[in-house]
Amino acid sequence: MDLRRLRLLRELARLGSMRQVADELHVTTSTVSQQLAALAREVGTELVEPHGRRVRLTPAGRRLAEHAVTILAAVDAARLDLDPRAEPAGTVRVAGFATAVRRSLLPLTARLATDHPRVRLRIHEHEPAEAYALLAADEVDLALTYDYNLATLSADQALEATSLWSVAWHLGVPTDAAPGPAEDAPTVFDRFRDEDWIVNSRNTADEVVVRTIASIAGFEPRIVHRADSLELVQDLIVAGLGVGLLPGDQPTVPGVRLLPLTGPQALLRAYAVTRRGRAAWPPLALILDLLTAHPDPPQEVPPGRTAPPARFTGR
Repeated sequence: MDLRRLRLLRELARLGSMRQVADELHVTTSTVSQQLAALAREVGTELVEPHGRRVRLTPAGRRLAEHAVTILAAVDAARLDLDPRAEPAGTVRVAGFATAVRRSLLPLTARLATDHPRVRLRIHEHEPAEAYALLAADEVDLALTYDYNLATLSADQALEATSLWSVAWHLGVPTDAAPGPAEDAPTVFDRFRDEDWIVNSRNTADEVVVRTIASIAGFEPRIVHRADSLELVQDLIVAGLGVGLLPGDQPTVPGVRLLPLTGPQALLRAYAVTRRGRAAWPPLALILDLLTAHPDPPQEVPPGRTAPPARFTGR
């Protein structure tokens, strides 16, 4: 059914006269009559009948006019919801890795509650491959993902990615490991070629980084342990079970030392990813604007700094 014809029927039910409908909508009475006749053909039943010198709605016409009120109200609400000038309202479904959720998304909740109470977040913690799958299936609206400069993700033309922030990752080793002079990443790795190595259990990106730098250093790393939790990675290092990559902008627990990696760096890069063409939806556009308003990472922690045990997240 044509929405314009439903609107004419609704106005006829409200005003009671085709002439008044024509005057209200700035069309001719003939146009109103023709469009209502076309609507009657669409639904397969008469909607108006003669009543003296005027017309009135048939029982079917009155029933359809009642539906028209609900239908047109719903359409108007949908248009308002999608209007970029309207106050954002709706639930934004987000899948993201834990660090990005805690660092980029959770700080927005207080502002949303105060300034945009009709926008809600539904958060799922996922590694990039999982988040991309949910995005492709249209089960989430926004994915917070990452890659490394040494393990880039291939671009998907159906997606749009916005850079958020980047963090240099260092090599986490036991504090009793003999400190050395400032060295490039392959030389640092070479000092630990005989150690067991720890990589992520739910993503292969940091394993690619480890293997890439180790390859430059001329050895194959012995990857033994896999852990998603950065807290667990540190516990494994403290227990003397291996070495692994850790973010350089977070404090370490006692027993863990961070060795900077340069030439090449291991740079984690965070992104906000949406399906192409979806970012204009007002609630999602608002979240993207807030995420990119302050994209810079916190001050990097100096190498070797320790802190009391803290709650670390996954990658």
